[in-house]
Amino acid sequence: MTPDRSTPELHHPVPLNPLPAPFPVVPAGGVPEVTTIVLPDGRTLTGYTVPAAQPTPLTVKPPVSRAAVNIALGGVGFAAVCGGLFLLTAFIAALTAFITQLVILAAVIFGGWIAVQVFGHRDRASGTTVNIRKATFKRNHFRS
Repeated sequence: MTPDRSTPELHHPVPLNPLPAPFPVVPAGGVPEVTTIVLPDGRTLTGYTVPAAQPTPLTVKPPVSRAAVNIALGGVGFAAVCGGLFLLTAFIAALTAFITQLVILAAVIFGGWIAVQVFGHRDRASGTTVNIRKATFKRNHFRS
């Protein structure tokens, strides 16, 4: 006879070594209190009271966000840099004016020294002196 395929066969596994029944979990603080509650439809529920789980307290937010503090510090740093750049450009301009004045002073002193050398009084004892007397020019020839 062939088995009927319309009804499925159910197999329930049986453990080889059944586990013993677990012991009730008792908190370390002692045995909790047993509470009985009567529902509106007349049923009675009995069980252990479980304290409500307290959520972790939220961290207190600072009055000003970190992003706002970072933006403000960036602005202070930028202002400090701009002030430093302004002082740097003022220093470079002053240094340029000072160097220009030094070049002009050197030119005036050196030019004055050249002028004294060219137009100054010479000592007649040194050098060659040529006296020309009664010089005449005839037919583009010089005769003394």
